[in-house]
Amino acid sequence: MNNKVKIAIIGCGMIANRHHIPCYLVNEDVEIKYFCDIIPERAEKAVADYGCGIAVVDYKDVLADPEVDAVDICTPNLMHSRIAIDAMRAGKHVLCEKPAAINYAEAREMQKVCHETGKVLNIGVVNRFEGHINMIKKYIQEGRLGEVYHVYASFRAHRSIPGIGGAFTTKAIAGGGSLIDWGVHYIDLIMYCMGDPKPLTVSGETFCKLGKDIPKYAYRDMWSENTKDVNGTYDVDDSCVGVIRTTGPVISINGAWAQNVDRREEFVDFMGTKGGCRLRFNADCTFFIEEDGNFIEYVPEVHHKDRWNGEIDEFVKCVRTGEKIRSHIDYAILTSEIMQGMYDSAEAHREVVFEK
Repeated sequence: MNNKVKIAIIGCGMIANRHHIPCYLVNEDVEIKYFCDIIPERAEKAVADYGCGIAVVDYKDVLADPEVDAVDICTPNLMHSRIAIDAMRAGKHVLCEKPAAINYAEAREMQKVCHETGKVLNIGVVNRFEGHINMIKKYIQEGRLGEVYHVYASFRAHRSIPGIGGAFTTKAIAGGGSLIDWGVHYIDLIMYCMGDPKPLTVSGETFCKLGKDIPKYAYRDMWSENTKDVNGTYDVDDSCVGVIRTTGPVISINGAWAQNVDRREEFVDFMGTKGGCRLRFNADCTFFIEEDGNFIEYVPEVHHKDRWNGEIDEFVKCVRTGEKIRSHIDYAILTSEIMQGMYDSAEAHREVVFEK
């Protein structure tokens, strides 16, 4: 008897093929039953490449199959809430790639349906499963950094707009640019490490400057190059800045897909009264401690399961148990609220106060 969790992959693009699908394939408790994509060739290629599953175009065909236990949504942001809500109402558990939705209102509706149906809804906040980040969280909880009063995040690149003119740079599809695509990771890992403090106010600005003349846009390389469209749209933020006050630390954000400074910065600084820490995104972390007048700096060697495998394996367990874990919508939704606050503040050019 086959007791494996039956999964459907909805959206067979880059993130699904690079991370999600390989993790399911090495999990012995999983069977991928469907690959679904509105571009038939993508779904068919997945079936051929991985030697399993059925290729379909309409996600509703997946939801109609009573054998499917859960769906993994790897589509553009616009479809996240629609598919997740339909899936939960059809009795399926859901893992949805980040961001939860195209805006905070849709994320709230996803959360509401999650509560109504009792189904698992996890968001792809994969950094909550990363070893260095969990060490930082542990140090903060233990008070080893003292009071962490300020956290500064910098995620900046030189002319690195993805797939310019395509889905990434079309607000109606993506919901935003550098903030909702890159910033979501940084804001979420900060909130996680700090114990998800309540946001109080935010003041932010976003800029849409460098990619307006798509045919003449100069760059060295472009991730998601295959989605580039010189006749397409560019109406999202290529950079953003913000200050978020919370019931915990003040959080400063400085982000850019594209800037005319040819330096890449990807780090988060945690500033505490006893010590500090710099997390280099996708790399390592360095702790800075003062003890008895001596300055100590060390880089721990962290051994931990790959974050992508951790995220997928924990989701599969949740499907079996219904357990509520660190990536549940109830925790991840704070990141959606903060990003919405930054976008609202930028549009109004004034500080936004969150509801109490």
